[in-house]
Amino acid sequence: MNHLIRASVRCLRAGSTAGYPSMLLPAGPVSFTAARLLCAATDMQQTLGEMVKKDKVVVFIKGTPAQPMCGFSNAVVQILRMHGVDDYAAYNVLDDQDLRQGIKEFSNWPTIPQVYLNSEFVGGCDILLQMHQSGDLVEELNKMGIRSALVEAEKESK
Repeated sequence: MNHLIRASVRCLRAGSTAGYPSMLLPAGPVSFTAARLLCAATDMQQTLGEMVKKDKVVVFIKGTPAQPMCGFSNAVVQILRMHGVDDYAAYNVLDDQDLRQGIKEFSNWPTIPQVYLNSEFVGGCDILLQMHQSGDLVEELNKMGIRSALVEAEKESK
């Protein structure tokens, strides 16, 4: 069952249209549908907020870290791997179209992959690559208590 269906079921059970002024909801049979859709959209945004807060590093990619399904997702996985970041949450947007669309709305960023560090949206592949090249990614990882493997390798080579 996908996120939208689960969210709709929770809203229907709770009878929830709370937080939506009645003037925003049309009267009649359509109001029930509108309330469900508004509730589901809000629930998806709340779920996504919880997902990005759950782990220090969170990525939304096409495929999995073991088998990325696009070059940009693969690049994100490889950059994290180069820095020795193995403990991160990865969500495959190809498994759930609601997740795929929801994360784009949540971040207001139109493309996948999307990277979150300490619950903060960083950007996509291009931004992560830029941070990697400039050394900013090492700094951000350090702030989170993650030692970059590249720094460790550099120390060992000296």
